[in-house]
Amino acid sequence: MKKSVSEKVYFFFNTDDKNVDEHLPRNYFLLLISSIFTKLGDTLSNPKTVLAWIMNYINAPVYMISFIVPIRESGSMLPQIFLASYIKTKAKRKWIYVSGSIFQFASILAIGLIAYFFEGVFAGGLIILFLIIFSLSRSLCSVSSKDVLGKTIPKDRRGKLKGYTVSVSGILVLLTGLFMMYKSKSDASLLFYSGILVFASSMWLISAFIYSKIKEPKSEVEENKDTWKEVLQRIKIVKKDTHFRNFIIARSLLLCSALTAPFYVLLAQENIGKESYLLGLFIIANGVASILSAPVWGRMADISSKNVMSFATIIASILGIVMFIIIEVFVDFSKVFWLYPVAFFILGIAHSGVRLGRKTYVVNMAEGNKRTDYVAVSNTIIGLILLVTGGISALASLFSVELVLLVLSIFGILGAFMSYKLPNVEAE
Repeated sequence: MKKSVSEKVYFFFNTDDKNVDEHLPRNYFLLLISSIFTKLGDTLSNPKTVLAWIMNYINAPVYMISFIVPIRESGSMLPQIFLASYIKTKAKRKWIYVSGSIFQFASILAIGLIAYFFEGVFAGGLIILFLIIFSLSRSLCSVSSKDVLGKTIPKDRRGKLKGYTVSVSGILVLLTGLFMMYKSKSDASLLFYSGILVFASSMWLISAFIYSKIKEPKSEVEENKDTWKEVLQRIKIVKKDTHFRNFIIARSLLLCSALTAPFYVLLAQENIGKESYLLGLFIIANGVASILSAPVWGRMADISSKNVMSFATIIASILGIVMFIIIEVFVDFSKVFWLYPVAFFILGIAHSGVRLGRKTYVVNMAEGNKRTDYVAVSNTIIGLILLVTGGISALASLFSVELVLLVLSIFGILGAFMSYKLPNVEAE
């Protein structure tokens, strides 16, 4: 019997799997392709690199630029504890993801147009407004996607799927970075930068269409109850479930890999300058890091996702401490242009592991609606912590960027230890 495209893709990435559900190859293929498009869109509108660069290009105030990372990340997490009640009333949850993707498409498209037609404080304010809408839409996708993943892909295949997704999208990101470096030498105009965001927005529209084709089994449906009562009951999980509480504590300490990223960009601008080619270099460094590391992290996560979180965070923390020493002690070396792209490359490897490890861990901790509760509660709490920590870091960076890097790295070492002490859910 001739194999379909989806079956060929599935068995190419999973050569050891001989007995599969009839819908598994199709769902694996659709999840892989859909995620590749969203990963590319994420990179091309990344607040740590592209969005910060464009806002500075249109003369938006520095304080607005400082808040785009915390807003984008925390805004997608904070509402999830409320959304979980709504999501659990739906038997098919892929449509929630599709809706969220369409709203993300519209938000990034609006930001791209605003960047072209406006400037200064007004443009910065509008961009932040649509960034909030984008983040809220992202929260719909975050909760629903983990549930769909848990229902359609076996536990021992999820980490590898995420790893291949990041790796393939990393190749596309690498090509994009090379193109941006080429254009920066001749025609890195406002139209070019705005066009990047418009192109990025289309990635979510394509992803929504592909995701809608997934064959999703029906979930257990719960009646629509009092939302606030549901929220309070859900929060009690943190108090009652020691395993889950320790995971949240560990995850909150792992934020160093995410929060330190924009400070590497700031340090590069302070010590080297604001040449356009740097943006392309940072994007390339991140893309190459994903290509090389994601499949490895994915295979490791299928064995022990908590060890992936721990090891990846150690890499990010040691890197931050080394960079602090270089900037404070070896001043001449801190002026070398390749230092920061290389550091960003190493950070990209570490952050890829942290993200893949903790996402795999929370999906594998539980099944069904309990998984939805775990994802929603943990993301809401982390979103709040991220917003507060990000705001403090943005303020502190006005005084000493390298000191913030050091402090966040020290917290990361503690987070690595906490992650290592967690139970191994893949062995359950």
